[in-house]
Amino acid sequence: MTAVETFEAHRHMMLALAYRMLGDLERAEDVVQDAWMRWAGRAEEVDAPKAFLLKVVTRLCLNEMGSARARREESRSDRLPEPIDLGDGAIGRMEMVDQISMAFLVVLQRLTPAERATLLLHDVFDLDHAEIGALLGKSEVACRQLLSRSRAHIAEEKRAMTTSRDEHRRLLQAFVDASSSGDQRRLIEILADDATLVVDAGPSGKRVGRIRNLGRPLVGARRIAAFLGALARGTELPGSYQERELNGQTAMLRIVAGRAQSALFISVANGKIRRVFVQADEARLSRVGLGPSA
Repeated sequence: MTAVETFEAHRHMMLALAYRMLGDLERAEDVVQDAWMRWAGRAEEVDAPKAFLLKVVTRLCLNEMGSARARREESRSDRLPEPIDLGDGAIGRMEMVDQISMAFLVVLQRLTPAERATLLLHDVFDLDHAEIGALLGKSEVACRQLLSRSRAHIAEEKRAMTTSRDEHRRLLQAFVDASSSGDQRRLIEILADDATLVVDAGPSGKRVGRIRNLGRPLVGARRIAAFLGALARGTELPGSYQERELNGQTAMLRIVAGRAQSALFISVANGKIRRVFVQADEARLSRVGLGPSA
């Protein structure tokens, strides 16, 4: 294969890694473009292109995450990844849902950059501890410790991925109906007692009627129900909901004037909604295409 053909054969893989690391598809695409420059300008032939390109992308992502702008964004507790449609060809349908879901990506963002890189390179992209250690400048023992810590962080979320698609969809629709009508009793029924609501309205925030976006995660079924009840009483949200499959799971887009204004995701465990994620940053919704019914 030519250098171009080899690089293109690994593009989906590189983009999938960069997206998981950064949570932003545009930044991930920029990283892959930078990786091309390094691949095209390499001085020697490479015996293992996959490992070489994964290492280049990881280094570029770690550099990006260390930049001043990225550090400011990553420090915000309400920051959510950009939703993606796996069917649009960018990353591809071959991704496992439990490795690309919104709940999994949110947990990834709570890890340190080194923990995030170690988990992804080992468990998703099959690099061994020696390769990861050389990349991160750490010993194999240190990499094993990083992997153990990161696996412990995501274990609970991965257990929650066992719910059926039908149950997930049913609870998602029930949440939309109850939150739209302000039915607090119904919300308390379908939410886990320790449920968490996270809203990302972008860097400048957003106001809906009298209610400003949440600046931090809201924890507890009753608190979430009270907040959504107040929101429903305070104003009637414009637009309509459209069911879509995003990040490998059923989600809801709220469409206003032909554009996506928010994307709603849930995580389910033991028949209850345990996480609610609302991505309302229009910059991170600009690439989500609308279905034919929009």
